[in-house]
Amino acid sequence: MKALILAGGRGSRLEEKTQCTNKCLLELHGKPVIEYNLKRACEAGVTEIVIVVGHCAEQIINRYGIDFQGTPIRYVIQLEQKGLVHAIDVCRDELGNDDFFLLLGDEVLTGTRIPAMVKEFQTQKPFVLCGVVHQPTREKISRTYTVLTGEDGRIFRLIEKPRVAVNDIQGTGHCIFNNEILQYIEKTPIHPVRGEKELPDLIQCAVDDGRLVTLFEIGSMYTNINFKDDLAEAVQLLHKT
Repeated sequence: MKALILAGGRGSRLEEKTQCTNKCLLELHGKPVIEYNLKRACEAGVTEIVIVVGHCAEQIINRYGIDFQGTPIRYVIQLEQKGLVHAIDVCRDELGNDDFFLLLGDEVLTGTRIPAMVKEFQTQKPFVLCGVVHQPTREKISRTYTVLTGEDGRIFRLIEKPRVAVNDIQGTGHCIFNNEILQYIEKTPIHPVRGEKELPDLIQCAVDDGRLVTLFEIGSMYTNINFKDDLAEAVQLLHKT
């Protein structure tokens, strides 16, 4: 298994904070936010870390070089920032035939259970294992996605940025994929509002094709950094741990 960390976007909604800096290098408690995700990639026991870079790419490349804590790093430059699914697509050659653990470089999680999630994927063999958290503030679920499941825990519907959350399940970018998910990229529809292919829609294509997609409670608290207020929230979350 490889790890795929997406760190190509500028984060324009953070305004001047990311004008000359990749947002994944913004520091939380003295450490770049991407470094928390690099450590989780190592916890997963992956053979290689693939990092997608774009805005201020050289800053990440120069900082982390060719390995992190002994795990090799390879970089892929996303010349145009066309969303998460496009970022996965440009990494086909680097991923090869390996399954992969997806992580977003701007995500902050506490109480993570990375080795247990990898074990779940290896033993239960779902096509996709979606990392989720139970989010008591349902308005925050509109930042990412939610899922609907049957009694057996099988996901049958993923809802991107729901205006009204129907449950307290918040999906994260921490997902483990069977390599064959790459076959569904061409089938993924373009979101009519954002003009990009969205991660939940990619996974939904696999669900609609009868593939087994399940969820795993990946951590206790979660945020992703898109606005300045999210930075303050991330600092508070990490302070509680």
